[in-house]
Amino acid sequence: MVKQTIFVSLNALISLAIGYVLWGVVFKNSEDALWQSVYHGGPLVVILIMVLCMLIAFIVERYISLYGNAKGKSSVQVFFKKLITLLSADDFDGALAACDKQRGTTANVLRAGIDRYREVRANSNIDSEKRLQLTQSAIEEANALEGPLLERNLIALSTIASIATMVGLLGTTMGMIRAFAATGNVEGGVIDASAMATGISEALINTAGGLISGIIGIFFYNFFVNKVDAFNYTTDEATFEVLQILKEKEGI
Repeated sequence: MVKQTIFVSLNALISLAIGYVLWGVVFKNSEDALWQSVYHGGPLVVILIMVLCMLIAFIVERYISLYGNAKGKSSVQVFFKKLITLLSADDFDGALAACDKQRGTTANVLRAGIDRYREVRANSNIDSEKRLQLTQSAIEEANALEGPLLERNLIALSTIASIATMVGLLGTTMGMIRAFAATGNVEGGVIDASAMATGISEALINTAGGLISGIIGIFFYNFFVNKVDAFNYTTDEATFEVLQILKEKEGI
């Protein structure tokens, strides 16, 4: 929890610094017309760049976590076939070693159940149904611990995407206010075209920035949610199969 708080805080501070440097130094002093237009988007561009950088950091973190840590060392299907073979042969030590080697969400959950079953199997004072209940409880406890790790930062991802859209809309509104204000300042019957263009530019830049961050955030949020659902489904299927094997061993 502490590490997560530090990660989010550092992410926000570094992203804010990047946003300010890009807007206040790089874009301001650039001779390129596009970057000059971004600079004229106003101070809210700093927030939009900050939000985009935070989104990228969360996306990279989730990708590494889900495709690296949660998936495990090798294919889940290959690991599970090996695990079933070991359990069928009553090689519980081998099954635990396979889980330790595989790691990942599914392997961690199955390891908790297998380890609990191995502990209670030798106890003659515990009947078959009780052994299976204890095994299932261990699996459920492990699953409850692994679930939040899979879903970590997903709420932040969707929240930031929504905030980016709102910040972009705010910048759009402020830019249009500035543009319409320019039409009210008529001197000699001539509208200040430069002020009006600046207001419209600010509105469009903020609109684009908010939409880009919002689209990226929503896309990857749904992408990772589907991936988490797939992990949960795979884990549920695997635990069901393991429990069925243990039930056969207990004659239930």
